Amino acid sequence: MRLYAYWRSSCSYRARIALALKGLSVEIVSVPLLDGEQMQAGFTAKNPSQQVPVLELDDGTLLGQSIAIMEYLDEVHPEPPILPRDPVARARCRQLTEVINSGVQPMQNHYVLTRLREEHGVDAKVHSIHFIDRGLRAYEALAERTAGAFSVGDTPTIADCALVPQLYNARRFGMDVAKDYPRLHAIDARCAELEAFQVAHPDRQPDAPSEGER
Repeated sequence: MRLYAYWRSSCSYRARIALALKGLSVEIVSVPLLDGEQMQAGFTAKNPSQQVPVLELDDGTLLGQSIAIMEYLDEVHPEPPILPRDPVARARCRQLTEVINSGVQPMQNHYVLTRLREEHGVDAKVHSIHFIDRGLRAYEALAERTAGAFSVGDTPTIADCALVPQLYNARRFGMDVAKDYPRLHAIDARCAELEAFQVAHPDRQPDAPSEGER
């Protein structure tokens, strides 16, 4: 399999975590978003949405959107599960995932921020922090009902695959995760102990620039 991704894309990060949790090997193909590679004809043919990630299966099938990719992986490779088997827990897991996927990530997406800054003079950092904080506070409150060691129970799920990259972004914007979201900080720390989350980290990707160039 191939994963078309960008090292600092939070949606790519989610897919990398899920693949690693499933123990699946994948070739990472870099799509340099800041260079506009996703808008070139070669990539647009793979994903008309011009977004990463895209998972290319061994038979050439192309799957886009990180949530769809993670759910596909769980259906085809059911062990270890990354969605709870209990229907209520499963729905709550999806709810937490969508808090990030629908309510936070699109609001601080690079393309969106660029448009807001260039066309409307919006302060991208202030805008991003507002929506990240709004979403993480909701997640923190919802996780009180679901969390064990992780966001939903005591094993990692797609909710954690979405949460960890968003916390990475929050810190990039200078937000104090430990102080403002203590439950999420604790979950993030437990995730960081697992190899799947370690190997998926942006800094460990083949297209990540050297530390001095970031």
